[in-house]
Amino acid sequence: MEARAALLANMQNPNVLSNTISNSITEELLLEFDDDSIAVLAKRLDEDDYPTPFAGLPDWHLLRALAIHRPELTKPYLHLIDQEPFDED
Repeated sequence: MEARAALLANMQNPNVLSNTISNSITEELLLEFDDDSIAVLAKRLDEDDYPTPFAGLPDWHLLRALAIHRPELTKPYLHLIDQEPFDED
C-alpha cells in the first residue's frame, strides 16, 4: 500500500515520474498502477501541457506499456495512444 501511495504522490510531479520512467519501465512499476494513478497519468497526457514537444514521451511510453501489460486499466484512455496505421512508402 505504501508503494501505491508513493506512486500516486509521484504522479503529481511529472519531473519525478519522468526520471523514474527514463531509467526503465519495470514490471514492478506497472503493477503499482491503479485506477487513481492511471487517471492522473491520462489527465496529464490529455492536457498535453509539457514544456517541450518531447517531454511527454515518457508518459506516453508508460501508457503504452500499461496498455500492453495492464489493458484493464487503460481501456478508458486508449484514445491517448496514437495507434493510427500509416504507410511509410
